[in-house]
Amino acid sequence: MPVFAYKALDAGATAVGGTVIADTPRAARDDLRQRGLTVAEITPVRQGVAGWLRRRPGRAARAQVTALARELATLLAAGIPLLGALDTLLKQHHGRFKAVIQTLRDRIAGGAGLADAMAEQSAWFDELATSIVRVGENTGTLETALGQLAEFQEKAHRLRSRVTTALLYPAVVCLVGLAVTVFLMTYVVPQLLSTLTETGRPLPAPTWIVKGASDFLLTWWWAILAAAIGLVIAVKALARTERGRLLLHRLVLRLPLVGDLAAKENTSRLATVLATLLRSGLVFDEAVRVTRGTLRNEVFRRAMDDYEKAVVAGRDVAGPLEASGVFAPVVVQMLAVGQQSGQIEEMLEQLARGYDHEVATATQRLTAMLEPVLIVVLAVVVGFIAFATILPILEVSNVL
Repeated sequence: MPVFAYKALDAGATAVGGTVIADTPRAARDDLRQRGLTVAEITPVRQGVAGWLRRRPGRAARAQVTALARELATLLAAGIPLLGALDTLLKQHHGRFKAVIQTLRDRIAGGAGLADAMAEQSAWFDELATSIVRVGENTGTLETALGQLAEFQEKAHRLRSRVTTALLYPAVVCLVGLAVTVFLMTYVVPQLLSTLTETGRPLPAPTWIVKGASDFLLTWWWAILAAAIGLVIAVKALARTERGRLLLHRLVLRLPLVGDLAAKENTSRLATVLATLLRSGLVFDEAVRVTRGTLRNEVFRRAMDDYEKAVVAGRDVAGPLEASGVFAPVVVQMLAVGQQSGQIEEMLEQLARGYDHEVATATQRLTAMLEPVLIVVLAVVVGFIAFATILPILEVSNVL
């Protein structure tokens, strides 16, 4: 639907502005007049700007969404109407996110619900957020639902930060090691060995290996770069297909240390999301479907498909969960017992707390093991290059 930017005067003759969604400029003017505004100017928003608003936000923007949910919950709990709360939040936000809030405010003023307005901006508000808010609107507990949404998003942010921090140091060490190796092989080694090769003396085996690698890198660097770019493109193309994504995600789960961390992170996310949705009042089948969409690993998503089918059919859920091969026995048992006893929400909350702790332990273990391994590998590579470079110089000095 088209987006129009407007400038108008309110009942107090104060200049106001923003955006409004309507089929035509006339419909936009009628909508603004119904709000008690005197329209001074209305212009269609260019598609580029509309696309800018719909573009998927980064991590910093996701924190703004969390803050919006928390602040809205606080204002609504204080008795402030939804439109008034959004007007208040418009004053303390700026830039792109202010336009997002303005669009929410305009759609709600036009008669839409908050969940529907959020669904229209799916790049900013995912299905989990809109589902929780929709349940809150239907049950008259919107401030509680927004508080639960903010609580979940804060918890998810802490989990992501924990995993990202664990992988950041090894990634930096790998990049630094690669940069140092390339610098030595393309600049230092050729200069040091150029004089020795001119003498015609046979090079020691380590020096010959390093020189060959250096010559290959200098001659075929463009082919290596093209191959690396091609590999990245191929992996991304493979990840866009359902079968390729499943293959890659299975491979990730089989990697030492990383696979264990990925499995625990997905299990923790599953338990947390499902418990949050059930606590907000969403029906179980719908909660399972939304939870499946929030999981990052395709193997876990397929396992949730089987779990949903077993629940809908009234069958024992332990079999499908165990057959998936991705859930630990304790997870299978707790979900099965929770389903049978009707205490699935309590079981999920216990699982979430337990796996949060396990994710923290796994990240610490991963960092503790990768750090010394990477440092030793880097030291061996740089040491071998240095040894291979100095060895012929020492041999020439002994001969002389």
